[in-house]
Amino acid sequence: MGGRDRRARYGAYAAFAVQGLCFASLVTQVPRMQEEHHLSDATLSLVLLMVPLVAGVGSVVSGALFQRVGSGTVLRVSQPAVAATIAVIGLTGDDDLALYAAVALFGLFVGAVDASMNAQAVAVERRYGVSLITGFYAVWSVAGIAGGLWASLANKADLSLFTGFAIAAGVGAAVSLATGHLLYGRAEEGDGPTAEELRAAGHSVPWRPILVVGAAMAVAYLADSAISGYGAKYLDDELAGSDWVAPLGYVAYQVAMVAGRAVADLAVRRSGPVRVVRLGGIVGIAGMAGVVAAPDAAVAIIAFAVAGLGLSVIAPVAFTAAGRVDPTGLGIAVARVNIFNYVGFVLGAAVVGAIAPVSADHGLRLAFIVPGLLILVVLAAAGGFAPARSRVL
Repeated sequence: MGGRDRRARYGAYAAFAVQGLCFASLVTQVPRMQEEHHLSDATLSLVLLMVPLVAGVGSVVSGALFQRVGSGTVLRVSQPAVAATIAVIGLTGDDDLALYAAVALFGLFVGAVDASMNAQAVAVERRYGVSLITGFYAVWSVAGIAGGLWASLANKADLSLFTGFAIAAGVGAAVSLATGHLLYGRAEEGDGPTAEELRAAGHSVPWRPILVVGAAMAVAYLADSAISGYGAKYLDDELAGSDWVAPLGYVAYQVAMVAGRAVADLAVRRSGPVRVVRLGGIVGIAGMAGVVAAPDAAVAIIAFAVAGLGLSVIAPVAFTAAGRVDPTGLGIAVARVNIFNYVGFVLGAAVVGAIAPVSADHGLRLAFIVPGLLILVVLAAAGGFAPARSRVL
């Protein structure tokens, strides 16, 4: 590999790290945001639901810009904007309208970053000729751990919400601006297939196996959405965890995610994807059961880690399964499976947000039952993770 490709790889690593840091810094402070804005649980659920909905729009819009300006340009603009909107969210005080506007902008830019950083990662993979995507997501998780730990430290030090957000956002923006020039430019990414070629090729990609692994992907991300959006609130509100303890559930979840993905490839090679996914589903269910039954914050944090260990293997193996049934070699099946990522996040925010207000005392405890039960879909769909390989056209 040439020096240009190595620089682009480092630039993509930096982008994933900044995204993980910024996302974790925000979601682990949900209880404090709710407190400062005096939001009801129902209103909070709408705010959290807004993020994946608007992110989907941002992803689509940014994808349309790739052919004109390239994913690198989109990423260089949208990632510092994500950092800036986090700081703005911390400035909204008790102005609910300003909060909604800032969260909507955050979602829009997050969707743009999600699409463009993955496009850069795919471009790097294509140049290297080997699978590198798990490494990029490992960097995302490690940075997410750092973001959660920072939120815990900021709360322990009694920093204002704005100060905590601004410091994390400042670090993220500085790294993004310093490394943006390393990313591939429009000409280096290549022209790729035209829209007409993609539509024609799409007819040869079967939907049935994609729907099977997509269903498992959706419920995995539904549980992920519940944990990332409501885990800190659960520890804070219902398990009497202090402000600095509340972010640690997400930290434990991400630590387990990194550990699980570090060994997932070896486990698949030794035992096959079906067994690995089934085991992941069983461990995920056990973790969610532990979250529901937890008598205190310490047990819940351990349970979040167990859930993360189980759920960590589902998405990577789902993408591999999608690649096996894609005869085009253009990543069409992978793109289709990725849709279920957004489906899961939207459903997670909607389901948990709808159930939590039902019981004033145990709303979130009851709400976490639903994601746990839905992971049974993973067990039912596990057989679809080893489809027959299609011959590339």
